[in-house]
Amino acid sequence: MDIEKFREYCLSLPGVTEEFPFGETTLVFKVMGKVFTLTDLELFEFINLKCDPEEAVELRERYEGVTPGYHMNKKHWNSVSMDSGISNKLILEWTKNSYDLVVKSLPKKVREALQSQQ
Repeated sequence: MDIEKFREYCLSLPGVTEEFPFGETTLVFKVMGKVFTLTDLELFEFINLKCDPEEAVELRERYEGVTPGYHMNKKHWNSVSMDSGISNKLILEWTKNSYDLVVKSLPKKVREALQSQQ
């Protein structure tokens, strides 16, 4: 998968915006202002994804290309290597799970506003 396909997928999710709050090459995707994934725009070597803490550990044990989140809270974030042989389908599934986890944590009024956008 290339950065454009990943970007296109993320932006297809309801309420998603892209920003560069950490410099001109760190692409951050947010849902209703909360980060659910980020990556380096130029290198696209890995993506950081929010994850349930127990699932995060399980994925790290199961997949060599999944490690504790780089520059993130390692309890809640994983880094996924884009050249580790993990399928695009699985990467997009984990991206959607990250999105859903963040949406679930939003205040009720914000979730309702998001639902009204759909």
